Amino acid sequence: MEDLIYLDNSATAFPKPKEVYDFMFEYYKTHGVSPGRAGYDMCLAAEETVYSTRKMLTEFFNGDDPNRLTFSYNASDSLNMIIEGILSKGDHVITSNLEHNSVLRPLYHKLHDGVIDVTYIPFDKKGYINPDDVKKAFRKNTKMVILNHASNVVGTVQPIAEVGKHCRKAGILFAIDASQSAGIVKIDMQAMNIDMIAFTGHKCLMGPTGIGGLCVADHVDIKASRYGGTGVRSAHKFHLDEFPYRLECGTQNIVGIAGLYAGQKWLREKGIEKIHEQEISLWDKLRKELQNIDKVTTYCADSRDNHISVLSFNIKGIEASEVGTMLDVDHNIACRTGLQCAPLVHEQLGTDKIHGTVRFGIGPFNTEQHIDAAIAAVKEIASLSKN
Repeated sequence: MEDLIYLDNSATAFPKPKEVYDFMFEYYKTHGVSPGRAGYDMCLAAEETVYSTRKMLTEFFNGDDPNRLTFSYNASDSLNMIIEGILSKGDHVITSNLEHNSVLRPLYHKLHDGVIDVTYIPFDKKGYINPDDVKKAFRKNTKMVILNHASNVVGTVQPIAEVGKHCRKAGILFAIDASQSAGIVKIDMQAMNIDMIAFTGHKCLMGPTGIGGLCVADHVDIKASRYGGTGVRSAHKFHLDEFPYRLECGTQNIVGIAGLYAGQKWLREKGIEKIHEQEISLWDKLRKELQNIDKVTTYCADSRDNHISVLSFNIKGIEASEVGTMLDVDHNIACRTGLQCAPLVHEQLGTDKIHGTVRFGIGPFNTEQHIDAAIAAVKEIASLSKN
């Protein structure tokens, strides 16, 4: 385990900062009760941590109201709440070929059931969508644009500020999937005209799995899509309409929220710009070296500008899954292979016909030695190709 080179940070950041592990353990040991359900000191302290985390993340995204920063299981859960809470019969939605299944599948179900219509915007050869293409797709019944901020396959960061400007001018809601960007790329809801942000805790925000959330602007009327206990006004027959209760029910993942709290403190101390520069410098070295290896093809990796540290590649003549196995077994390198839950990306790239790509995801605890080892491993595997 100590010798493992972990390059699957796009799936889950690992390891987490020691400060996150320590805080979660101590917090759960001393404050692991239901927050906001009673008036005793431990319960009140737990609720204070929940609210403090709401406030920190709202400030992080430059949102409107901490009570409109609600917690969920993960980004997929939040994206489902957006789609279920915003769309109605006859609505038109615009999304892109860069999306994860957390957007594609809930939209497809509504499309299949005849509830909505969907337009998918393609990306260019460098991996970016054109904001004008989004604008051209607007219809009278377009209710929402929902886009992946940073691709989990090719790592490109989309021009969401320009898209947001078009949406705001047209009176169309704009939501982003910030699974790969929150915690590593600056997101400003006000400046970028973003109405809703779905995020997960276990990637760049340096929290644990099983916690995510949704940040909703003040002017957005999103319906509840799940109902239950809130610990407030229990005699009321209907689920409460005010935030945060509108989008939350049941006992919260208090240890997960504590992890997000500790992750936010760590990110503030380190600075996301500094972390991003460290990661993208390693990515830049990796992509340049892989591009110099015979029989290796990289995808949408022309420049470090507007990019996160995700790199997809293939070796001619060797299946991606086989490359992943050799990296694991022979070189002790962990990575992700296949379609990465984003089938339309691969359809547009043509990599769906060869069962996807090999993906390296660099995190804040990777080193230059890790990258050197990955380069050497890919070079050795490529030399085995008979094509």
